[in-house]
Amino acid sequence: MLSFKNWDNKTWISSKKYIQSFNNFLLKQKKLNKNSKILDIGCGRGKIMGSLSSKLKLIHKPIGLDIENHKDFDKRITFKKINAIQYLRSNKKKFDLILIKQTIHLFNLKDIKKVLTYSHSSLEIGGIILILTLATKNNEIPTFFLMKHKLNQSFKRDILIWKNLLQLNIKKNITKFNFKVNITKKNYIEMIEQRYISTLLNLNDLQILNGIKEIEAKYKNKIIFNDRLNCVMFKKIKL
Repeated sequence: MLSFKNWDNKTWISSKKYIQSFNNFLLKQKKLNKNSKILDIGCGRGKIMGSLSSKLKLIHKPIGLDIENHKDFDKRITFKKINAIQYLRSNKKKFDLILIKQTIHLFNLKDIKKVLTYSHSSLEIGGIILILTLATKNNEIPTFFLMKHKLNQSFKRDILIWKNLLQLNIKKNITKFNFKVNITKKNYIEMIEQRYISTLLNLNDLQILNGIKEIEAKYKNKIIFNDRLNCVMFKKIKL
C-alpha cells in the first residue's frame, strides 16, 4: 500500500465544518448510538471518528487503523499502526460500522477482496461497511496539467475497483457525499507542497514547483469547488 500522511492534515477534510457534514452523512446511512462499535480503516489522524465518538458519547472508543504513525492522532479513538488485513485476519470483535474512506484504492485488487471478506465477517448482523472514493465523473479537484494526468490515470483503476465492488453478491446501496470547499489559493498551494493526495506522491520537487506555478496562474485567490465522493454501502443481513 502507498503511504501518505497529509490528506487530513490542515486540509478541508480536517476542518470542523467538513467533519460535522460527513458525520451527519454517516448517521443517515446507519443509525448509531452510544453502544455502537466502529472501525475506521485508513483513519489518518482519526478526527472524523473522534468527533463522532463525542457526538454519540460512545462507550467503546472507535478503532482506527493506519500504516502511518500519527503522533497527533485523536485521543478519542484507539489508534493502531497496523495493516488492515493483518488486523482483520485475527480480529474477534464485531462492529456496527466499518468505514473505508478514500483509502480502498491504496490496496491491490487481490487485497481489496481480502479486506472486504474479513470486514464482512467482522460485522454485527445489520452492520455496514461504508466505502467512499473520489467521484470519477465531473471531478472538480483543482489540478495542474501533470496532476490532472495522474488523477485521470488513477481514475481508470478506481472505475475497475468500483465495478468489482458492485459485482459482489452482498446486499448493497449506492449513494454520494458532496461537500462545497471554499479555500484560499495560498492554503491550497500549501496542501500541494505537502502532497496531500496520493497522485502527488511520486512527483519530484521540480514537478511540484512547476505545478504550483500553474495553480498560481489558473485559479483566483479564492478556490471554490465541490468535493464529490461515490459511496457504496454493504450490509450484513441475517441468513
